[in-house]
Order: sequence, then structure tokens, then C-alpha cells
Amino acid sequence: MNIFRSLLGKVWHDPNAAEVVKISEGQLFLVRSETVRGGRECIYNDAMATIRRVPSVEHNFQLVITRVYEDGDQELLEDEEETDEERSFLICEEMQFRTGTTSDNEPTFVWRDLQGDEDELYEFVAAGTNEPTRAFFETCMYRAMYERKYRQSADNTQDSDLQEFMWQPPAAKKSKTKTRTSRKASASKSEPAPVEEVAAASSSSALEPERPETAKKALAKDKDIGMPCIFAEPAGLHLWDSDSGEYIKQADVIARVAQNPAGGPFDYWLLASTDDAQVLAHKISSDMNQRLAPRVLSFTWNNISESGQGNSWCLQFETLEAFNDFQRAFSRALWEGLNGISWEKAKYEDQAYVMSSNVEDVEMRDVEDEEEEEDAVADELDKSDDEEEEEYPEEDDDVPEMPKGRNKQLTVGYKGDRSYVVRDDKIGVFSHTGQNQVKYYASISNIATPKGKAFSPKHVMLHDQDSKMILMNPSDPNSLYSLDIERGKVVEEWKVHDDITVDHIAPTEKFAQKTGEKTVVGISHNALFRIDPRMSGNKMVDSQFKQYVAKNRFSGVATTSAGQLAVASEKGDIRLFDSIGKNAKTALPPLGDPIIGVDVTANGRWIVATTKTYLLLIDTLIGEGRYTGQLGFDRSFPANAKPIPRRLQLRAEHVAYMGHGVSFTPARFNVGEGQEENAIVTSTGQYVVAWDFAKVKKGQLDKYEIKKYDQHVVQDSFKFGDDKEIIVALQNDVLAVNKKNLKRPTRASLAPTSGRSRSNIVNTPY
Repeated sequence: MNIFRSLLGKVWHDPNAAEVVKISEGQLFLVRSETVRGGRECIYNDAMATIRRVPSVEHNFQLVITRVYEDGDQELLEDEEETDEERSFLICEEMQFRTGTTSDNEPTFVWRDLQGDEDELYEFVAAGTNEPTRAFFETCMYRAMYERKYRQSADNTQDSDLQEFMWQPPAAKKSKTKTRTSRKASASKSEPAPVEEVAAASSSSALEPERPETAKKALAKDKDIGMPCIFAEPAGLHLWDSDSGEYIKQADVIARVAQNPAGGPFDYWLLASTDDAQVLAHKISSDMNQRLAPRVLSFTWNNISESGQGNSWCLQFETLEAFNDFQRAFSRALWEGLNGISWEKAKYEDQAYVMSSNVEDVEMRDVEDEEEEEDAVADELDKSDDEEEEEYPEEDDDVPEMPKGRNKQLTVGYKGDRSYVVRDDKIGVFSHTGQNQVKYYASISNIATPKGKAFSPKHVMLHDQDSKMILMNPSDPNSLYSLDIERGKVVEEWKVHDDITVDHIAPTEKFAQKTGEKTVVGISHNALFRIDPRMSGNKMVDSQFKQYVAKNRFSGVATTSAGQLAVASEKGDIRLFDSIGKNAKTALPPLGDPIIGVDVTANGRWIVATTKTYLLLIDTLIGEGRYTGQLGFDRSFPANAKPIPRRLQLRAEHVAYMGHGVSFTPARFNVGEGQEENAIVTSTGQYVVAWDFAKVKKGQLDKYEIKKYDQHVVQDSFKFGDDKEIIVALQNDVLAVNKKNLKRPTRASLAPTSGRSRSNIVNTPY
């Protein structure tokens, strides 16, 4: 194989070459050896095989099989399963790569998919490939395995060094297999595996480098904690001090990510202990409001005690290597806990997507450079504000359940400067008077079906130039109700389908509510469809209906100005459609947290999805591959180049000032026809929170401003066509606030308020 050394030198270390070698023609088959399912299934009839570098992970490579289309065949994508243009496999010794030939003497490459069943093999038939090309491809595979295993360049290897990666039939490895099998069987009948074994097993994960010496030293003290660990390293433990406004070091500790066998296979805890005692043990979950900061090698999080006391903790690691290992271990533990499945069962590209969501402050594409604000000066101003602002008396900041008889929904009109607030079987109408003021205008009482049965709407949406309002009745999920706003009465029931419920609705296009458009978009837990109230009988349009067999648990839908759709789920995944009735062009994998709301910019470039503790911002622009420059609504992202999701969340120290956990309401972009979105607004508890979208796009994810009220914020939204005025519905109040009046989050701006807010209009029984 050394005959290829000169050629390898040219392609292997070219920093500009993502691809090492390619075979342009072939077929991909899935071969099953188990008798019940035995067979040979053609996956791609025309395909190419490529060895690629894994971005940002040194000494790691992928075997990528890509479907090839002839000119004019791209439209076939619409009839295929979602995002199935590529399949990628991490190149490692465990894939048992080997070569062979077919009965027609065509060269083949065969390997195991480590994320598939044990009886499944993939086979790439390289029809027409000559012997030198086949041998060169094989050599590159073995070199990639060598580099992954030994974490060093394969430049100085000899043929003999690569022999260990050449797969041998099971008979040649009988004794070794027997030992491994016996050990596995024994472990399944005994106590949890020793810490050293768990650490070794976790190091085989696609994104975790093997560090046996470090692991041996770091885990040496783990035997006495009673839990198997997937991470253990020294770190400094710090606690946020509200009086000084900084983190105060508490101790030098061993930080661990440990599994609690008593709680199940995916019950993980963050532990910190000194030589003398365990300092803390916090269950790993999204409620931690965690944040990783690579630049200072720190991990911050919140812990809310049973008494409601909120604290902010910080671990600071000694080396970048330890920090990176912690990030991998924590992300894996959190993902497994949320999804209830093993990390190893996730596709490699999905693992990379999850990991990339934790990267902090990465500048996004197509963002023009601007001068940054002088944050240091601003911080000093904030400190002086802290000293000069009035100290408010302490009060209970626990966020209670909204009691019956309180405001529960807000919808802002597109025409006529009106906002509408739902409260039991009433809807309050408010006018926007200017100067950031709202005024009670009228009320619509006694909401009831055309047959006279009263109900409290579950969800409302303005329709048909704001002349109508579509209501969802929680007691009748198969129908929608049309309220004539001028008459103040429900005038029609739209029966959508006998068997399919309507769980969420959206306008046909982003600004359809400004027009006379009659149709709307609806989703059930596993279906997407169009509703046309002009149809006789059931109102679902059969030709525009897409249903999934699986229980997808869809939880929200939003549309662009062109009618493209983003559909989110309680599982945390997001699907992008160019139209209804077809398969999704893009299916973004779940981080695991349920999505409770989704919004999209008018042009479809950006999506914001809301979970309980963070917002997920996604750029849908495809940046690599054949569809570079198009959006994920129209084409699929390459498997190895999915977008990087960005988390927008509150800093742990700010949450500590609040005194309770985070629970966001669905976030929204400011909206206006012909206007570019430049802000994102949401709320949590008694706080309205707004992000400067321009700064967010530059990677400044924590540039938000905040305002506290004396009541729970039910919902907030920008006034249509205005990126400054925010309409806010409190439990017993409705008001408007100028975004300029929101403040940088400091102890003073987050402190409890005193007195009443300006208006108590909605507290009257309208």
C-alpha cells in the first residue's frame, strides 16, 4: 500500500480539501443476515462514496454515501422520505470494514452501521471502479481508522501498522469474541460496571476522544461515590453572591457527571466533591438553565431549592481538554435524559447537531461587521444604577398557577390598532392610543357555540382582515368556530374532520390575516392540513393533507410570507415544508426539550422555537453543498452540514436574582409587512424579555433587556408594524411598553417592584 504514499501526501493534508477521496459511481445496499429479515435491499441505485474529514474534530473521518441524481431528476425528492440524500458513518475499527467482490466480480466495500442492528451490513458496490482506485480507497479507510484510534497522523505508518484494522472473519477472533461475550453476559447479571469500564465504554462515542491516562487519574476517586461516572475532572466551584455581584470561589472539587442506577439508565447527576465530603448533587435537566463558556472554560447553572430559593453555580475547569470532555459528557447525559434512549443510537450528524447547540458566541453567516457597544462602560453605568436605584422591599417571587378568572391569551390585530384579550368566556377589546398606551374599548361576552353552549376559547386567531376571529373550543377539538367581531357573536361552526383533531392553527401565509384569504393551516398531533370553510361538509382539504404514522406530537406551526411552513413538536424536532401535502424538505433532530411555540421571519430565513427554559434560533440558509444559498424550506440540508442551532437563554446569575426558575411564553419576532425583523420578545414569570436580533445574529446571544411587573405576564407581542411598542397582557392588566423602557438585567432592574402598574382596566369585569 506504500505505492500510494506520494498521492496520499497530496490529498491527505490539504487543509482546503474536506474530501480525501471519492468513488463517483456505485450502488448502496442494506444486507440483513438474520433469517427472518434476511435479504438485500437497494438503498441508493445510483450513489457515490466519499471519505470526508469531520469538521472541527481532528483525526476523525466519515464514510459518506450520497445519492446521485441525473439532470432533471431533483424533483423526485418530493416523493421520497425526508432528508435521505446522504448517509454518513464514522470511520472506526468497530465498523468492521472489509472489501470483496460480487458474483459479477465487481469490487465491493462492506461495513457495519454501529447505530443499526447487529445483523445489518451496508454494502457499496463500486461498479466499474479499477483496482488501483479500489485499493487507494481501502488504504484511506485504514489510515482514517489509525488516526482515530491513536490520535496522531498516519504519515509515518507502514503497511504493517495498518494490518490490525483489516477485518478478519469471526473464526479468527474466536477466543477474543468469547471473552468479550462472557464478560458482557456476566455484567448483565451483576452490579453496575466499575467506573473504569463505564469511562472506557463512553470513550467510544463518536464525539468523545479516548483519553485513557487522564480518565484513569480523574476517575481514581470515583469508587466511593456509589455511582458509575462518565466524566470526572478537577475544577473550581463558585457560587454567585448577590451582594458583591460576582462569583465567589467555594472550593477546589472533583466535578463528575454520574449515572444514578436507582433512577434508571438515563438518570444523570452533576456532582462536586472535595477530599472530605460531597459538596453538591444536582439532577441534570433543562431546568438547570445551563450555559457553557469555552473562552473562560466555565459552566454555569441554576439550582432552585424545594423552598424556592434560587442559586447560581459555576464550575471552572483547568484545561480546554477537560472543558471539552465535560461538554460532551454533560450534553450526552442531558440528551439521554430528555429522549430516554442511548446516545450511541443517535446518528452521527444528529450528535453533531446537538453538540453544536452548546457553542457560544459564534458569528453567523452574512452578518455585516458593526462597531460594538462599549460594554465595559455600560457595565459601569449599570453598577452605578444598582447603587442609586431605590431598594424595593422583599416580596415572594414564586410564580403561581394562574387562577380561574384571569387573563389567559393575547392576540394583537393586524388592522385597526386593536388588541384582544381572552378571559374565561369573554374577550376584551383594547385600542392602541399611541404614546405606548392602550385603552379599554369594548368587550365580547358570553362566548358560545351557535347552539348556545358557552365555552372559554383554548386559542384564538384573527382572520379575514381582522373582521373575524377563529376560536378553538377545548370541548370540541374536531371543529373551529368563527366569531364575527362586529356582531360580537359566534356565527359558524367549521367541522374539520370526524377523526382528526385540530390542535394548532396558523394563517395560510404570514400576512394572510390582512387580506380576505379564507383558508387556514391546521395541525393535529401527527398531521398537517389545510382548512377551507367554504367547503360543504367537513372543511379539511383532502388534497392538502400530510399524515405521519408515528406519534410525532406536533406542538406548533408558523408560516412565511410565501406560505412555507415550520412545524415543531413536543419531542423537540422541527420540520420545514415548502407546501402542505408533501414530505418535509428538512427535518431537524430534537435536542429533547418540548417545543411550546414556533415563529418564523417573513422571508423564512430565521426560526425561533420556544422551550420552557431557552429559545432555539435556527438559520435556515444552506451554506454548503449543491443547494448552497437556498433555504431549508425548499431543499434538504446536507447530512454533514445541518444548521447550527443557537440557544437564547437568561444568564444564571440573572435567574438567581429573580428567585424562581424560567418558564418562557412563546417567543415572537416583531412583525410588519415590508419590515425586517430586528427584535424577539417573550416573557417568564413577571418579566418581559426582549433580544436585539441584530446583536444575536452577530453571535451576542445574551444581549437582552428586561422589565419586571407586579403580576404574572400572560403573553406579550409587538404591535403590528412597530418594532418598539410591545403589548403586554398581565393576569389582571393590559398595557403597552416601549422597548426602550426595558433595562439591562441588573440587580436593580430584576428586583421586586412595589405598587400597582398603571392600568387596572382589565381587572374590571368587562
